[in-house]
Amino acid sequence: MKEIFEWNRLLFNGLPESFLLEVIFRSTVMFIVLLLTLKVAGKRGVKQLSVFETVIIIALGSAAGDPMFYENVGIIPAITVLIVIIVLYRLVTWLTGKSKRFEEFIEGKTECIISDGKFSIATFKKESLAQDEFFSELRMKSVEHLGQVKNAFMEISGEISVFYYEDHEVQPGLPILPFLFKLKSKTIPAKGVYSCTFCENTEQQNIGSAQCKICNKSEWVQALKTIRKT
Repeated sequence: MKEIFEWNRLLFNGLPESFLLEVIFRSTVMFIVLLLTLKVAGKRGVKQLSVFETVIIIALGSAAGDPMFYENVGIIPAITVLIVIIVLYRLVTWLTGKSKRFEEFIEGKTECIISDGKFSIATFKKESLAQDEFFSELRMKSVEHLGQVKNAFMEISGEISVFYYEDHEVQPGLPILPFLFKLKSKTIPAKGVYSCTFCENTEQQNIGSAQCKICNKSEWVQALKTIRKT
């Protein structure tokens, strides 16, 4: 029967003190693995927290939690993990202050999704941002169509910041209300202004079929020019 407060088991779980070197190595490797994994997951995967902040929370939570519940986890190795994480945190913080390139790699950077009313397809691909997800964010900000949006940015936190055209500047744009967007078709039913459902290119179209000159897609929906109601 095991005795409580058996200090060698409690602090080291019977392991030699030299095991702490392995703990430092393991902690450093897993810290880097966590950082790279969440980096690949993208901003939306860790919305409202930066990738770096999320790594710190996960690592600290795991290191602090295990020795609280499991008798086969020594307190000293766990404390060593915490110290290594804090040292790595201070190191990464120092490097982000010294190198702009390293800061962008760790924290990411603000990306422009819509600039002067024009859609950035390249940013969507890079950020792995689904069109439906983006439209949902805009609808929650009372946006009916993309012609109301002058600029939109994907922030480091994963949030989307939106800047609007003044009422007199609103342009015809792609409707993002579900019941209008689903009316998209490869056939233009009547002469008018239509938006490409893929890249939001908006232009005058005649009856029949048409290919978008920007993205070469062929699905269109009639554009809206309503002003934004708040």
